[in-house]
Formats: sequence, C-alpha cells, structure tokens
Amino acid sequence: MVASLEAPDIQVNASAHILIVEDDREISALVARYLSQNGMRTATARDGREMDRALRDGRFDLIVLDLNLPGEDGLSLCRRLRQTMVTPIVMLTARSEDIDKIIGLEMGADDYLGKPFNPRELLARIRAVLRRQGSGQQAPDEPPGSFVFHGWTLNAGNRELTNPDHVRIAVTGAEFDLLRALCERPGRVLSRDVLLDLTQGRAAAPFERSIDILISRLRQKIEREPREPELIKTIRSGGYLFTATVERR
Repeated sequence: MVASLEAPDIQVNASAHILIVEDDREISALVARYLSQNGMRTATARDGREMDRALRDGRFDLIVLDLNLPGEDGLSLCRRLRQTMVTPIVMLTARSEDIDKIIGLEMGADDYLGKPFNPRELLARIRAVLRRQGSGQQAPDEPPGSFVFHGWTLNAGNRELTNPDHVRIAVTGAEFDLLRALCERPGRVLSRDVLLDLTQGRAAAPFERSIDILISRLRQKIEREPREPELIKTIRSGGYLFTATVERR
C-alpha cells in the first residue's frame, strides 16, 4: 500500500519521464498521479512484457520497478535491463529483509524503497537519483573536466567512463558518483560513512551495505582481477583506498 497523497511539492525535473512498473493498479495510478502533480511525465506497465513495449516506444529518465511482479520478477528485470542500459532504477519491495536490498543493489538498482511508502519519499528518492545521474542537466556543483587514471578516463561533464582502449564502459549514476569521489581523493582512506555522505547524502537514509555493493560493482568493471583489486583497496576497519595516480584535465 501507499500512504495518502499529499499536496504537490515544488516542481523540479519537469522534463523527467518516469516509467512505473507495478502490477497493483491502485498503487500505480496513485504514484503516477502524484509524480504528474509534481511536474514529471509518467507511463505505466504491469509486467515485464509491458515494460519492454514501453521502452521500445519511448525514452525514460528513470524506472520505478516493483520487486514482486507476475511472470518475470523485478530482480530478473533489473538484471536484464542492466545488460543493455544505464537508466536509473528505483526498486520497490514489500520485503524488509536486508538480503532483498543487497540482491537488488547487486543487480544494478540505484535505490530502493520498501512498501508501504509515502509518495513524498518516493519523489525525493527519484529526484536524488536524477540529480546524481545528471538527467538532462549538469549538477550545479559538478565541475567540467576529466579524471585520468591507469589509462581510464572518467568524464565529469558527460558522466562517461572509458577504458584504456577508449571504449565506453556503462556505469550507473551511483557507480559514477562513487568512482568520482574516489578519483577526487586518491591515496586517502575513506570510510563507508564518508563515501555515503559524498555520494548519496543522509536525507534518503541509504542502506549501510550499499557502498560495499557499489565497490564490488566498480571492481568488476575497472580491475584486471576483481578478487585481488589493485586500484580500490579494502582497508580493514577503515574503509576503502583508491591507490591510482589521478590526473585531472
């Protein structure tokens, strides 16, 4: 269930187009109406097939994806989406167990929200993810330029990561922000709390394991041997250390 709708908030991200994948018609309609009242365009889908059809027919800035769907469930859909696109995903789940949050983040979700939820909180999560993603605009505090390390290039302007062979590597908004935070502070041990503050802030009360999961996802993409990382070191009882020499251009 969803908490009762409140008055519309100040409109931001007015051009954002949100796809709501939710089989409960009442919840889907309530969320769509609330997001529309707050300046966003919405479309709905009840299952994976309708989601695929919507994605073929239009472009979306973010997907709100329910975990428990008929047929192919949300985790499977999230995994499949991440194989072809980096569109931000906020996952909805009626389950509260940490394992479901962990699996969702490991599959590539950018954030999650448990049911029942307040539409205002969902709106806040969506806005936060869109700001991190740079959906349609550059964040006010994001300077232009690039970070170059070990042949890799992280472009802060267009939020792209390219490998030493100049091939673009797909990264989610959350992965980009974490790698940028590491690039800005090479050679420093950064605790999980510091990384949470730098990348997600405290307003959304992010899951405490989310940094570990994002680090694991980044290692899979930039390390030659993810199980024996050279660039992102784990510091026992300390956090993480980015060992690369970083050149800012």
